[in-house]
Amino acid sequence: MKAESWVIVAVGIFFAMIAPIYWLVSSDLTGTTALVMTFLLCALLGFYLGVVAKQIPDRPEDRNEGDIAEGAGEQGFFPPYSWWPLFCAMALGVVVLGVVIGWWLFIIGVGIGALTVSGWIFEYYRGVHAH
Repeated sequence: MKAESWVIVAVGIFFAMIAPIYWLVSSDLTGTTALVMTFLLCALLGFYLGVVAKQIPDRPEDRNEGDIAEGAGEQGFFPPYSWWPLFCAMALGVVVLGVVIGWWLFIIGVGIGALTVSGWIFEYYRGVHAH
């Protein structure tokens, strides 16, 4: 994670240098604000990755003498495909349309949304991918 944190910090430094130059050239408040907030996001992410890098043991890719074979084995849990995010997005669409059209549709969308979010949360407790 050390390499990742340095990359993000370098990108943040780039945006910190570009923001005042952009302000002087264009006097655009919106773009300057976006560049400053991008710098703050990079600073936050770089700080988080730096703290996490100190908490975990060295990975083979963080050491100069690390071998590829040291990284063999299980790398983590990667979930298979899921249809639940699509259904959650459609439920959110019904909720937004409910705000525009009428409260009755909003209430129906919230009910459908509660079902789809609970389905997404509990998809690994039943069915083919149950643990």
